[in-house]
Amino acid sequence: MSDVIDTLVGIAPGSKLAAIRAQRSEARKHAQASYTSLFEPREVGGVAAYERHAIAAFVAGLHGEPKTDAFYAAKLPSGLRAAVAAEVAAAKTKGPYGHFPKGPLSTEDAPGPTWKVSEAGRKALDARLAAAFEHTHMLVFHPRDAASPALQALLDAGWSTTDIVTISQLVSFLSYQIRVVSGLSTLASTL
Repeated sequence: MSDVIDTLVGIAPGSKLAAIRAQRSEARKHAQASYTSLFEPREVGGVAAYERHAIAAFVAGLHGEPKTDAFYAAKLPSGLRAAVAAEVAAAKTKGPYGHFPKGPLSTEDAPGPTWKVSEAGRKALDARLAAAFEHTHMLVFHPRDAASPALQALLDAGWSTTDIVTISQLVSFLSYQIRVVSGLSTLASTL
């Protein structure tokens, strides 16, 4: 695969959309480099490939992006794929929610549900992925509420501080990638 976003959108070489993307060559290059560093790193470290893809499929499912969800879910064993899909179905909501510190922005506070992995999900995913999914849900729907207790839950589940950074980078990258795929897909339908 030369460019994951081209793959997800279905951009053919030489097409009008390929020409449009070529006008932003640096953005394209860096997006692909981010994908490569997160999903094809030289050293995997403490976040295994299947965990990376499970988190990515979960993020894509929460965002309701079927192409991206299918892409990452296809890289999972069928049992894990089913567990991720079940947790996505249970975790979907609207957002963002959260609270700002007291001040002028606190008028934008929005209460919302806090989600936890189901008991069946905990068995299917394991404690590490369950904690990662709960953290992921918080980052997607409660970004203003990210705080030390949420990070402690990841540490308690066996993730290292470096792993936590990787998980957070995955969530951030997927949020970006999903928006680019959605925008380019919309643009493709007009060309």
